[in-house]
Amino acid sequence: MAGPTGSDQDAARELEDLREQQRAISGVLRAVAHSAGLQPVLDEIVEACRRLCDADYGELFLLDQELLYLATYQGEPKSAEYDREHPHALDRTTGAGRTAVTGEPVHIPDVFDDPEYAYPGPFGYRALLGMPIKVDEDLVGVVILVRREPRAFSDADIALVQTFADQAAIALTNARLLEAVERQRAELSRFLSPQVAELITSESGEGLLAGHRAYITCLFSDLRGFTAFAETAAPEELFDVLREYQGALGGLIPAYGGTLEHFAGDGLMVFFNDPLPLSDHELSAVRLALAAQERFDELAAAWRKRGIELGLGIGVEAGYATLGRIGFEGRYDYGAVGSVTNLASRLSTHAQGGQTLIGQRVFAAVEEAIETARVGELELQGFARPVVAYEVLRQR
Repeated sequence: MAGPTGSDQDAARELEDLREQQRAISGVLRAVAHSAGLQPVLDEIVEACRRLCDADYGELFLLDQELLYLATYQGEPKSAEYDREHPHALDRTTGAGRTAVTGEPVHIPDVFDDPEYAYPGPFGYRALLGMPIKVDEDLVGVVILVRREPRAFSDADIALVQTFADQAAIALTNARLLEAVERQRAELSRFLSPQVAELITSESGEGLLAGHRAYITCLFSDLRGFTAFAETAAPEELFDVLREYQGALGGLIPAYGGTLEHFAGDGLMVFFNDPLPLSDHELSAVRLALAAQERFDELAAAWRKRGIELGLGIGVEAGYATLGRIGFEGRYDYGAVGSVTNLASRLSTHAQGGQTLIGQRVFAAVEEAIETARVGELELQGFARPVVAYEVLRQR
């Protein structure tokens, strides 16, 4: 039986090369799809290029402020160290610089025969291939492959590196988009609760923003003695006090999983268990109230030295509410509407300075963890029947 012919062996090698290329491209695509960051994708791209093109060294530069900075490399740590310390200028003296200047693939079969090439690195590379990375025709980086021997890269090598450069461009575009979203989310978080900022920028957020019903715990707080203080205080002092009060309580809200609905003068409304579910949300709300009273005591002690007498009243209750986007085009908020919000507000209004009042539903959920005292049945504005309330004393 005749053995495989030379053409059969060539075909088998070609088939194996194609399979290897497909595996490498699949690896890059997986990195793009699943990576938590840009760096693993760039690492995968450079390693695939170096391996498939039989190069001794591969690197990828990113353009920043008219210089090319090394982002990743495969093969030669000393070469990488040198390139990190010496960013490439956009000129024709180096492979990376020339690729950036021309915006086209640069192939130098032997750098010794190239009169313009003047890279000062002491590593003796001879053959060089540079490939631009472009996003919408704008240069963002360069892939470089080198060989120690003056062995030219093939047309197939050049086409393959072009494919991987395109993948790098996709990865960089994705990273920029994610960075923009995170930047917008961070900016939104300065004006909205972090949960609401997350909701607005998520794919599933539109349904929740449109309106839904949920069981929540609502916390209201406002200041006792604030009206009298506001009538006599200078505007600067009034705003200083409000900033200290709102800053102190606002800083506590994320720690307990609350969503701030609004600050309104000396009033504050926070709800729990929406838009993100929160186990034991009733207990989280009460713990926030205890922490708020403790923090407020520190502020009040400093204010008393300035002749300012203020106290903090808090009301907390749980129940069903309708939540979603409220407002009008150009000015929306994420809010809760329902009797539970009214009840928490009325309990807050009834509370004395330093007192936190809770309704029956919250009491039933937290009585094993929180020490309370029954206040009795309260006649609250807007409620036809008396409401049983409890004062929060301390955590058991």
